[in-house]
Amino acid sequence: MIEFIKGEISDLTPTSVVLETNGIGYFLNISVNTFSQIQHAQTCRLYVHEAIREDAYVLFGFYDTEEREAFRKLISVSGVGANTARVILSSLTVAELESALLAENVSIFKNIKGIGTKTAQRIIVELKDKVSKVGLAGGEQGSLLVAGNEVRSEALAALQMLGFPAAASTKVVNAILKDQPGLTVEQLIKASLKML
Repeated sequence: MIEFIKGEISDLTPTSVVLETNGIGYFLNISVNTFSQIQHAQTCRLYVHEAIREDAYVLFGFYDTEEREAFRKLISVSGVGANTARVILSSLTVAELESALLAENVSIFKNIKGIGTKTAQRIIVELKDKVSKVGLAGGEQGSLLVAGNEVRSEALAALQMLGFPAAASTKVVNAILKDQPGLTVEQLIKASLKML
């Protein structure tokens, strides 16, 4: 099993990367979230998930282990293949995915290409308990809800200390940051308090 590949980026698109290491180029399928993390780098280390089938040996690369674990949980759901899981992780960050699962938000999943109502409901039913107990990546409860950039993390931590539920706080903070990405921690907390 390949745990990770570290190498020089020789080719990069929003959906794939070729990492060259020791004279070998590894083609990895990636999500848009991983692309955004490595797009300005010359070298990187990606965590790998191997999909070995009768007709293909496919590698999926992830910027961090949290995204890889979320991917593995998604493909464990009946009807969700590797490409669908990658599309989900291109549309949502791991924290947003967890938030959608905890809130049982079917419409978020239905807005993603290739996912209908039944598949969205199945994803929620099969993964919600796993998220509420330990998060998709198996960390402490809610640890991934406080992931992402520093402003977002600090705002979520403050809201949770003020007694607001993690799922509700994350949903509100994500919505605000989507519209106003340049807010300071203080501005983000104040805006969130108005909506909670």
